[in-house]
Amino acid sequence: MTDTDASLLELARGGDRAAFGKLVRKHHARVHRLALHLTGSRGEADDVAQETFVRAWKAIDRFDGRAELFTWLYRICVNVALNLKRSRKRETADINDPRVPEPIADGVGADPHSSAANAQAYRALSTAMDGLSESLRTTLVLACVEQVPYADIAEALGCSEGTVAWRVHEARRKLRDALGDDWLAAMDAQATAEPKKGGSRGR
Repeated sequence: MTDTDASLLELARGGDRAAFGKLVRKHHARVHRLALHLTGSRGEADDVAQETFVRAWKAIDRFDGRAELFTWLYRICVNVALNLKRSRKRETADINDPRVPEPIADGVGADPHSSAANAQAYRALSTAMDGLSESLRTTLVLACVEQVPYADIAEALGCSEGTVAWRVHEARRKLRDALGDDWLAAMDAQATAEPKKGGSRGR
């Protein structure tokens, strides 16, 4: 945990709402991105992110700081997202899946065919990931999209690192069976679209 997180956390545990607000602003984008990948809906991701921080504030005095703060927040976010998906059970997917990047605007060197193909690959990948079990999809998102270290995923999901490694392997196998090897390019592009923090993945 950074010195800034630790000092803000200490103040927040003492009831300082302003300090907790700074933690929210610092970590909101990362939590919201995870919620978006878990729900596939921007509106639901908004709800999940909000509820994640509401629950975090209510339980802030019970967080002892031994784990990384974002690991604790991820654990809450995963639980909220999975509970929401179970309760709502959306019958149809969003027409404009927010996980699919917008086509690049026309410009010098722009290739509209390549842009459309990339969007189609993202859409196929997102659909295939939605077909995975909750445990496989959640673990894959954390490991391959958010690039969270295996040790932190194990902490967040309450399982061993070996279980995390097996889930990632099994999820990738199922996606490869469904989509072929080309999906790897879309997955890698999705993972590197935005810089991540938190270190490299464990194996």
